[in-house]
Amino acid sequence: MNLSKSALTTFIGLVTASSASAFTPAASRAAHSIATRGRPNVVIKAAWSRGASHVSGGTALKANVLKLTEPAKDLLPNVDVFIFDCDGVIWRGDSVIEGIPETLAKLRSLGKKMYFVTNNSTKSRAGYKKKFDSLGLSDVPAEEIFSSSFAAAAYLEQTKFKDSGKKVYVIGEVGIQEELDLIGVNHFGGPEDGAKKPDMGPGCKMDHDPDVGAVVVGFDRNINYYKIQYAQLCINENPGCEFIATNTDAVTHLTDAQEWAGNGSMVGAIKGCTGKDPTVVGKPSPLMIDYLCEKLGLDRGRICMVGDRLDTDVLFGTDNGLKSVLVLSGVTSEEKLLSQENTITPDFYADSIVDFFVDETVAVEAEAKA
Repeated sequence: MNLSKSALTTFIGLVTASSASAFTPAASRAAHSIATRGRPNVVIKAAWSRGASHVSGGTALKANVLKLTEPAKDLLPNVDVFIFDCDGVIWRGDSVIEGIPETLAKLRSLGKKMYFVTNNSTKSRAGYKKKFDSLGLSDVPAEEIFSSSFAAAAYLEQTKFKDSGKKVYVIGEVGIQEELDLIGVNHFGGPEDGAKKPDMGPGCKMDHDPDVGAVVVGFDRNINYYKIQYAQLCINENPGCEFIATNTDAVTHLTDAQEWAGNGSMVGAIKGCTGKDPTVVGKPSPLMIDYLCEKLGLDRGRICMVGDRLDTDVLFGTDNGLKSVLVLSGVTSEEKLLSQENTITPDFYADSIVDFFVDETVAVEAEAKA
C-alpha cells in the first residue's frame, strides 16, 4: 500500500521535514521482522574497484575486508550519495567526533549528497536538527535527517492506522510522540507513565484501554514494570493490536564514556512476555532506502551506507544493494569485524569518516617533511 501521490509531492517540496508522510515504499517492504535478524547473511560481493571478493559465512574475514587506505581511488569516485548513521559516526553521546564538520564540508564541496539516518527514536526530526545545530553542524538541513521515530509514524500513516480510530500506546520518549502528533494519531504513555507503579496487592489487576491498536516500542530511559505490563495487556488481549519496534539495537551511546543498553533490551522485554515478534521500522528495514531511491531518483548502486554497527548499518547496506563502510568510531571493534564469527561484511572499513580524505592528510604530511 502506497501513500497518496499528493503526499509525496508535498514532502519533496518541503524545506524542512515536518510530516511523516514522506515515506512511501510498498507496505510489504515497509518493515523488517525481528525474526529475520537471526538468519545467516551469506554474501559473496565483489569489491567495486579492487576486484577482491568479500565473503561472509564460515570463512575467515581478515583477508577479505579491506581497510580504506585510498579513498580518492576506491570510494569517492564511485559514490554519489552517502547515508550516515549518527551515533558512533557523527557524534558519541553529546560530543561531535573530531574532524566531522570539516569532513562533511569536504564531501559537500565534491557535490556529494548526504542523508543522516538514525535508529535512535528519542528525538523527532525537529529535535535532531537542534542537536546537529548544537554540535556545530548547522549546515545539515532538516530534510537530510531521518529518525526511527519518524519511520514509526510513517509506517502507521502508510498503513492508514488513523482511519481505524484506534490509539497507540508508546514505550519511548518525546520523539515518537512528536512524530505521531504530526500525523494526527492519538497516543498516550511515554514519559507520562515514567513514574507509574501497578498495584500488585491481593486480587489486584491492571486495567488497559481496549482501543489501543498498536504499541510502539522505542528507546526509553524511564521504562518500568508498569509500561511493560500495559504493553503486554494491549498486545495479548486487544484483537489485532500491532507490536512495532523502532529498532532492536543492542547498545547505544548515551554518553561518550561507555556503551549503554539499547532499545533491543526494551523490545526484548515485550517480546518475552507476549511471545510475538515486532514489526521493525528502523535499520535494517528497507523503508527509508526505498523512499530515497524511488522518490528522489537515486541510483542504488552509487549509494554508500556508513555506520558503526554490523547488524543494522552494514546489514542495511548489504540487504538493500548499497555499498557499505564500517567505521570503528562507535560500537564495533576491528577484532569483532575481522573475526571468523562475523558473517556481515562491509566493502571497506575505516577508523572514522575523517579517513575518507586520508590521501590528503598523507600528502600534506609528506610535503611538510620534504
